[in-house]
Amino acid sequence: MTEITEKLEINGPLRVVEHARGGLWQVVLDAPKANVIDSAMVAALTGVFDRACDSSLLKAIAIEGEGKHFSFGASVEEHLPEQVGEMLESFHRMFRAALDASVMLFAAVRGQCLGGGLELASFCHRVVAAPESKLGQPEIVLGVFAPVGSFMLAERVGRPLAEDLCLSGRSIDSDEALRVGLIDEVADDPMAAIHGYYEQHLEPRSASSLRLAVRAVRLGFAERFREEVQELEDFYLGPLMATYDAEEGIRAFLDKRKPTWRHE
Repeated sequence: MTEITEKLEINGPLRVVEHARGGLWQVVLDAPKANVIDSAMVAALTGVFDRACDSSLLKAIAIEGEGKHFSFGASVEEHLPEQVGEMLESFHRMFRAALDASVMLFAAVRGQCLGGGLELASFCHRVVAAPESKLGQPEIVLGVFAPVGSFMLAERVGRPLAEDLCLSGRSIDSDEALRVGLIDEVADDPMAAIHGYYEQHLEPRSASSLRLAVRAVRLGFAERFREEVQELEDFYLGPLMATYDAEEGIRAFLDKRKPTWRHE
């Protein structure tokens, strides 16, 4: 593992440490055990990506969760009608900030990687998961859908399997995830594997050239992401939130009861 050079001061439930003389930032979602990606976590991550734009030596950001799990997902409470509009706008702004940062993104996954957690991980260029990991997009169980997941899973694993995962809400283990391309590597210590990849493949490279290469390989992807995720956000806040069942599913989860669907 590369030598630690500095711990960055970041507001919010994150720890950020510089490695490799500022070339690699290790970002820890520091709200165990669930590491919920709530408004505070989203704001902190957005701040990291914004700050990355001004760091000329930075080549990559590696994200992991504190404790046994990567993340159980976004805050369910913030999906209620009075908060969901602001929540989705901020959540999607975070991904746009990640695109603007133009650095290689890694996800080190352990344990549960669900919902908004999988959206964040699947957005990364390279995902390394521990053998016991479970990955899923379970929003449909709550009567809603995942806008970023609806886009990203099709990018990563192809439309048929993306439809399976988004419409069934099932989780898959790391072996299946590797086989279908949802993750790129299985390792007992995912962050150590990422450091090894960085040292071998990125540390010898020019930071400025890497940033331009990141923009180049994602040029068409970035354009489609910005356009389609905005459409999905509008679809979520419009037709979906106009249904009874969308709110019922969220409230049932918070009340720890089974939802009573009206199918409308």
